[in-house]
Amino acid sequence: MTPMKEDYLKIIFELGGSYKKVSNKDISLGLGIAAGSVTEMVSKLADEGLVVHEPYAGITLTKKGQRYAAELVRKHRLWEAFLVDKLNYNFADVHPEAEVLEHQTSDRLATALDDFLHHPKTCPHGGVIPAANGHFPDVSHRLLADAKDGEKVELERFLDNHELLTYLEELDLRPQDKVMVVRHEPFEGPIVITKVGEKTPINVSYKAAHNIFINEK
Repeated sequence: MTPMKEDYLKIIFELGGSYKKVSNKDISLGLGIAAGSVTEMVSKLADEGLVVHEPYAGITLTKKGQRYAAELVRKHRLWEAFLVDKLNYNFADVHPEAEVLEHQTSDRLATALDDFLHHPKTCPHGGVIPAANGHFPDVSHRLLADAKDGEKVELERFLDNHELLTYLEELDLRPQDKVMVVRHEPFEGPIVITKVGEKTPINVSYKAAHNIFINEK
């Protein structure tokens, strides 16, 4: 399987495609590519039995696609946890390294790495690490972009994208930060937030706000 197909499976997995229908738009925003390219690749994945695509409804992973995606995500996030916790890598810089390492990691090595790290539940970006058998708990798939003005929320996890993580690090935002949504600027402008207990406004871009998942608080 090509790296591009694997990236699609991982993004559909992260967007909740195991439990709900994911839109072409969300995949496009998550990967930073044109919507037309998404349609073409999704068709290929559907032909291989990895996803089900219902026109005008959305995309979901098949059991085959979910198993494959969960294995990739597990290995990727274990390496991210190792790089941050044991090698003191920067929060935003682990994704490219883990992207390479995941493809060289056998199931045996992944199990040993998991044991060495004492079975972490999440990666540094808040993403759940699936178990060796592919099981993983359902998590919130609500986006910061969907929060209402005046609502207090907790940032739960970020999509695993180097550009995004670098951007959020510059904004000093991390998983588990509690924030107040001040307003949504019109015409796909930024979402203005403040950290709870602070007054300084933070402008989160429209695209980034579609790559940040929240829990209500």
